[in-house]
Amino acid sequence: MSSFDYALLALYILGIFIISIVSSRRIKNQEDMFSAGGQAPWWASGLSAFMTMFSAGTFVVWGGIAYRYGLVAIIINMCFGVAALLGGYFVAGKWNALGIATPAAYLQLRFGKIGLNLYTWTMMLKEIMAVAIAVYSLAIILVALIPLDEGNILRDGLTGNLSLNYAILIFGAIVILYTMIGGLWAVLMTDVLQFIVLTLVVFMVSVLMVNGIDDYEVLLNNLPEGFFSPTASEYGWLFLFGWVSIAFFAVGAEWAFVQRYIAVKSPAEAKKTAYLFGGMYLFTPILWMLPPMLYRGINPSINPEQAYILASQSVLPVGILGLMFAAMFSATASMVSSQLNVFAGVLTNDFYKALLKPNASSSHLVKIGRIFTGTLGLALIGVALYVPNMGGAEKIIISMNSLVVVPLLAPALWGLFSPQIGIKDMLIVAFTSFSVGLILRFGFSISGGDVDVIIGVILPISMLFLIQKLKGNTTDIGWKKIEDNRTLKIMETPEVPDTTVDVFPQKVVMISLLVCALSLFALFFLTESGRTIIATFGICLLLIAIGIRIQIKKMTSKTTK
Repeated sequence: MSSFDYALLALYILGIFIISIVSSRRIKNQEDMFSAGGQAPWWASGLSAFMTMFSAGTFVVWGGIAYRYGLVAIIINMCFGVAALLGGYFVAGKWNALGIATPAAYLQLRFGKIGLNLYTWTMMLKEIMAVAIAVYSLAIILVALIPLDEGNILRDGLTGNLSLNYAILIFGAIVILYTMIGGLWAVLMTDVLQFIVLTLVVFMVSVLMVNGIDDYEVLLNNLPEGFFSPTASEYGWLFLFGWVSIAFFAVGAEWAFVQRYIAVKSPAEAKKTAYLFGGMYLFTPILWMLPPMLYRGINPSINPEQAYILASQSVLPVGILGLMFAAMFSATASMVSSQLNVFAGVLTNDFYKALLKPNASSSHLVKIGRIFTGTLGLALIGVALYVPNMGGAEKIIISMNSLVVVPLLAPALWGLFSPQIGIKDMLIVAFTSFSVGLILRFGFSISGGDVDVIIGVILPISMLFLIQKLKGNTTDIGWKKIEDNRTLKIMETPEVPDTTVDVFPQKVVMISLLVCALSLFALFFLTESGRTIIATFGICLLLIAIGIRIQIKKMTSKTTK
């Protein structure tokens, strides 16, 4: 990377910390720290949820699949969009209407302490694994871009580049710090900045890749047979059905997403949150996966996991590569910070406060929340350092999702709709699915996309259908507790219209767009290639920022009248 690349990357990281420090001023209690006080704008929550599903693994793992198999990588990622739209229609509003402060509070009421402990510790381990893989994937990209002089303490003697372990430590420390400082408001607002940077760079890479191809006939001849098929080898139609199912239960019940549904003001806004990121996932995968797909026709003999970054290097002007890495940093940071915040919130509110200090002050709980954030961050860094000894990132991600997500999330989400399901049913479904999956995968070495779907999706859902039918019209005590809590919240909350106007999120977006536009204008004068595209993107960002400024003036003028 050039000196301007490093400057842009440093500017981006500085921007993250500025947003975190400003956001920290909005934290007065643990509800502000972990649920934004229920005042988050739906569009910010939607963009944050969109970014939460991203990581460098999106580019490394799915970019590698796009390079090897082609169109199927786009189809797999579109499954998230279908799942999110279904989640918005069926689930998001119900979460918001419960009147709970954290997702764990629902589990405590609905399934008791056993359900809370089972879900918390199992999902925490699963998410630490997932975010550790994301950190590792980003570090793989980072070390490939940063050569260091001999004698530098951060240098890997074998490659001559930044050491992988140091890359993991540096990146992990940055994300832990800004999440500790600003809580969920910092996560939401930095996610908005990260969305802007990511979209800008991914769109620019795709446009430059398409413009840079001189002979499409030669490119197409270099592509393998079936490259434009919607399915490929282990990624068949049953796998795609299973992937939509897994994604639906993840979007509908994973705490990082539930947190965004309850952080907004109403059930209607919770639905719009899911609809926004679901709709975006139906068309943006084309932009992400197009570069490695095209690069397969240009250079068919590289490591698939490096396809995206090599494709980007082949077309990006000097200076934009720093933004490319900032975009991947953005994607991964969003995923990591979201999981750190949500599980730190659960440990603070539903374990520390509930079991140890029920009368703790708000300031004390905010302090404890930051300690938990740091502790969880150190744990995921440790796992990320060990990832190379676990096998391929793609294998780990798919195995975890197929064995854990639906067997554990399906009963929790089912209990949101069904009065019959209780803690015993959750345990039966979860442990039966886990056991069968482990026996087949590790005892008989039976695996594959279709087998994973049958074990991880069809089996637990079929068991829940059967349990519900056998139980008839019974009502679990946990259902009654949820209904009583909802009634109590309605009685406690006065129906007073909210006339306050908070323009803080809009200002963050406007300033972020302006900084990105100014960076592109500066780059216009410092590079000789791609100047037309750079100027075009800069002007577009500037016009959007001006539009947001006009909207802010309209919003504030209404409150002064």
